[in-house]
Amino acid sequence: MSSPTPVQRVFRPLFQRISGAGWFAKVGPKVVPRLDRALHRATGGRVMLSQALVPTLYLTTTGAKSGQPRVTPLLCMPEDGGWIVVGSNFGQEKHPAWTANLLKTPNATVEFRKHVHKVTGTLLEGTERTETWNRLNAVWPVFNRYQSRVDRDLRVFRLTPIQP
Repeated sequence: MSSPTPVQRVFRPLFQRISGAGWFAKVGPKVVPRLDRALHRATGGRVMLSQALVPTLYLTTTGAKSGQPRVTPLLCMPEDGGWIVVGSNFGQEKHPAWTANLLKTPNATVEFRKHVHKVTGTLLEGTERTETWNRLNAVWPVFNRYQSRVDRDLRVFRLTPIQP
């Protein structure tokens, strides 16, 4: 992973403190994805608020119930040509819908840095999840705070590009 930018060095600690707060679990899911989507649309895919702090992607899954495309902005950890994402849902009790979508239909699409990739999502378990979890928390330690607030294991997925 590349070293943090000056903006990240200054603002990451503040945003980690805010995003790890209990009140943010109620506000964040309503505000952050909408703001990211609006900025993404308005700038032609060049800007996402969260991307100023950590790598961010757009994941398009197939709705588990509706069968319709569902787009979600997510923090990610680029790794080995793919990405790792966490179903934290800002530390809320329920798993986010995109995780159920990915479990039902693992094929999805990722938009990362204006490039679109077809991917397969794999739920990480056991030792692989534990090792990946530790690396994730080195990037965004707020995940540990989210995990401590809920009675579920946060789902961790590897998104692997599908070769044509």
